[in-house]
Amino acid sequence: MQIPGHIDPVPVPRNVTPRADRRVDLMGLAKAQIRELFAEAGLDAKQAKLRSKQVFHWIYHRGISDFEAMTDMSKTLRPWLDARFVIDRPEVVEAQISEDGTRKWLLRTADAQDYEMVFIPDADRGTLCISSQVGCTLNCTFCHTGTMRLVRNLTPGEIVGQVMLARDALGEWPRGNMDLSEDESEDTYRADGRMLTNIVLMGMGEPLYNFDNVRDAMAVVMDGEGLSLSKRRITLSTSGVVPMMEKAGEEIGVNLAVSLHAVTKDIRDEIVPINKKYGIEELLEACAAYPGANNARRITFEYVMLKDKNDSDEDARELVRLIKRYGLPAKVNLIPFNPWPGAVYECSEPERIKAFSKIIFDAGISAPVRTPRGRDIDAACGQLKTAATKLSRAERDRLETEAAG
Repeated sequence: MQIPGHIDPVPVPRNVTPRADRRVDLMGLAKAQIRELFAEAGLDAKQAKLRSKQVFHWIYHRGISDFEAMTDMSKTLRPWLDARFVIDRPEVVEAQISEDGTRKWLLRTADAQDYEMVFIPDADRGTLCISSQVGCTLNCTFCHTGTMRLVRNLTPGEIVGQVMLARDALGEWPRGNMDLSEDESEDTYRADGRMLTNIVLMGMGEPLYNFDNVRDAMAVVMDGEGLSLSKRRITLSTSGVVPMMEKAGEEIGVNLAVSLHAVTKDIRDEIVPINKKYGIEELLEACAAYPGANNARRITFEYVMLKDKNDSDEDARELVRLIKRYGLPAKVNLIPFNPWPGAVYECSEPERIKAFSKIIFDAGISAPVRTPRGRDIDAACGQLKTAATKLSRAERDRLETEAAG
C-alpha cells in the first residue's frame, strides 16, 4: 500500500510475511510464539516447550537456519519441522563495501520488497544501522529515503534478520562443538570478540510508526537467550512521533535519538514536516519525560548541517537555550549534509560547522561532528534509498542471477 505524505501510516499489521511455500518463518519470533506454533502444529505442551527453547538457542546462539543441523533433536523430528517451518534471512540482492570499510546491503523480503542496511566499523566498535520500514512516510526534505513512499512496515523477522545477516557476513557465529550437552561451557560457542557491538534504528523508516514490530524485534535482540545485546548498545532514532516516545521508553527501553535538525518552527516545518503535527516544544517536553534518560544515558539530538539554512551562530545559541530550558541530559551529533541526486541543499562549510560546534561545547554540551562514512556507496546518513529503485529491470535481473549463482 502506497502512503504518501507526512501522515500516520496505517498498514495492515502482521508479524510474519506469508511465504509461497506456506511454511511459517520463525525468524524474529519470541520463544513463547515459537512454542505456540509448535503446539498448533501438533506437538504436545511439554515437547513444544522443550523444542521451542532448543530451536531458539540454535537460531540465535549458533546462527543455524537448517533444522537438519540441530543435532540434539531426533532424526524424525527434524524433517517434520522442516516441512512446516523455516528460519529465513532476508535475500541479499546486492552487497557493497566503501573505501572506508562501511558496508551496505540491498535486501529483499519474501514478498519482493526492497530495503537497506549499513554496517559502520570503527576502531572500538561496530555499528549496524537497520531499517524498520520499506520506504518512509515523513518526507524530510534533506533525506533521500524521504523521497520514497512508504510501502509497508517490516516484520520482527525482517528486522532481526538484518542483525543475523550482518553476523553472517562478519563471521561472528560460534565455533567448536555444535552438540548441546549438560556440561557444555558457554565458552565453546561464544564468538571470539564481536565486531558488531551496537545497533541503531536509523535506517529506512520511522521506527515509532512500526512500534509493535520494532519492540518485539528488539526484545529478541536483547534476550539473554537470544542475541543478548544490551539495551545500552541500541539506539532508536525518531523524527518526533511524540505520542509514542514515552511508550518506547517504557516498553523498549533503549537509548533515544531525535532528528531535530532545526530550532525554529519555520525551518523545521520545511525540513522535518512532522513538526507541523508535533512542534519543537511538544517534542522537547516528550524528551524531558523519556523514561531512563539521565546524564549516563543522554538523549542524542541529530542535527544535519545545511548551508545558510540552520547553521548560524544564532541557531547554535538557540539550540543551547532549548536544551537548558527543558533540562535535558543531551548531546548533539552534528552531521555534515550528505549529498544525493536532486537534493536542494548544500553542506555547511567546515569552518561554519566547527564554529557551530564550539558554541555548543562552550555551553557545556557535547557536540561532536560526525565523520561522514560510506558516501561513495550512498550509505551515509540521509542517503539510503533502495538501489532497486535506481536500477533498470535488466540490471535487477542480472543482480538476481548473480546472487543465485
